[in-house]
Amino acid sequence: MGLIAKVWRRDGIGVALEAGHQKTDVLTDGHASAANQSMFDVPEGYKQLFFLCLGLLLMLLAFVFNTPGEIWAGMRMIVTSPANLLTDYFELANVGATLVNVGAMMLLSLGIIRACKAKISGAVIAAIFTVSGFSFFGKNIFNSLPIMLGVYAYAKMLRQPFASFVIQSLFGTALSPLVSEICFNVGLPILPALALGIAAGIFVGFIITPLAAHMLKFHKGYSLYNIGFTAGIIGMAFMAVLRGFGVEIRTVSILSSGNNTAFSWILYGLFAVLLICGLAINRWRESGFRRLMSLTGALSTDFTATVGIGVTLVNMALLGVIATTYVLVLQGELNGPVIGGIFTVVGFGAYGKHIKNVAAIFAGVFLVNVFNIHAANSSFALMAALFGTTLAPIAGRYGFLAGITAGALHMSLVTNIGFLHAGMNLYNNGFSGGFIAAIISPLWETFAHIKESKKNHTI
Repeated sequence: MGLIAKVWRRDGIGVALEAGHQKTDVLTDGHASAANQSMFDVPEGYKQLFFLCLGLLLMLLAFVFNTPGEIWAGMRMIVTSPANLLTDYFELANVGATLVNVGAMMLLSLGIIRACKAKISGAVIAAIFTVSGFSFFGKNIFNSLPIMLGVYAYAKMLRQPFASFVIQSLFGTALSPLVSEICFNVGLPILPALALGIAAGIFVGFIITPLAAHMLKFHKGYSLYNIGFTAGIIGMAFMAVLRGFGVEIRTVSILSSGNNTAFSWILYGLFAVLLICGLAINRWRESGFRRLMSLTGALSTDFTATVGIGVTLVNMALLGVIATTYVLVLQGELNGPVIGGIFTVVGFGAYGKHIKNVAAIFAGVFLVNVFNIHAANSSFALMAALFGTTLAPIAGRYGFLAGITAGALHMSLVTNIGFLHAGMNLYNNGFSGGFIAAIISPLWETFAHIKESKKNHTI
């Protein structure tokens, strides 16, 4: 128990693991559920098999879109690109190479989880889907491995099992473009550039865990992408140093179009599988779903531990359908970054997001786009809505109006904050979300206190 307490205090994600075994009785919403037992109805091997099959399926789908030669050439382009925001691998390379990259990153994540014997909790599910989603734009094996290695080195320095830090190693790849940018885009000879870029990635991985633990206090868990906020701070510091040496890195906007038909079928098919599996595990009943809707979702709320894996999968499926339909109804493009946003929403359907607390964020982003210069169906606005659901716990804790306010403020801030890290932090919305949560939470707490005081006639 002493080790668990230490890991809990320092991890920055809020998930305590001891030798790969998740602690499920510490949850932000205070639930130590008797329904937890339903989680154990699905053996770990089956959960791992699901991600194995999904990763392989994505890689096989690649050959529907492109020839092996095109995929190989595309993969070379993906691995050697600077990869900063927004680099849509569909447009940079091709659809087939992108799907191979996504599948490979999912399998890499699964392999790391298996190797350190960590269990697939809600946080791990969120991490796998997030890594896979960002592998449509920005992440690849080359630029992610050094950061993972840095987290591993940090664990070894503390003489703790890597399973206690595997989540940070996966989410920490938010700064993958920093590795690629130094390796391929700062004008150094290739060997010194590779050495410097890899060293920078290892250093980032080494420092991100202790920093994330402190950053969590800033927004008090009301932004789900805590590593994204931390990565924004680190990216900002790195960019300040690089600019001091005359290195100017500009954000890019490489986006594809014309993928809606194919990926509508792929995404809705995936969500149908999640829905059927969830209902079957939950024995075709809706028990537990109402309880899920009552949770705020603030860090750290593991839905698999609170309501069981069956209800969690149903929630993930419904979130996926809502997110994809939102894009299609607005006639947006299902390009790499937008699909990455959908994957992230689905993944966090196991760890903080549900259909009730994300609705206000979507509404807030949409409403502000009615009046500002950004079209609601632009890829940037769609990403702000999808990734902006990092603020879902605001709506879960303070209500729909607070959620709308958070979504509206997020849309305004996220358009301006990317300059600070020049696209080095892929989780730009997490960076923005941390600030928004830190603003909204104390204000609404104050309003609630004033309201309660007036009710009790104390002021």
